[in-house]
Amino acid sequence: MRTGSEPRTARSPLRMRFWLSLWGILWTGFGTAAFAITDRPGWAIACGVLLLITLIDMVVIIRHIRQGPHFQPGRDVPPYQPPEG
Repeated sequence: MRTGSEPRTARSPLRMRFWLSLWGILWTGFGTAAFAITDRPGWAIACGVLLLITLIDMVVIIRHIRQGPHFQPGRDVPPYQPPEG
């Protein structure tokens, strides 16, 4: 049943974001190394910037996961109810 409060009570898919960030770190790290070896500095810098962004995202994700059920509720925690009024 939909209550209309879904945008305020939605849960973040942190585990999925974690694995996608890990996948991104692997590929951008590989791309940075491959382009650096093949002497393409522009592409290596671009991949390096994406690697930095992905690493920052991974740090934020891990921080939110470690903050506990407020940011990553388990299956036994019901959705938050919007405040009345």
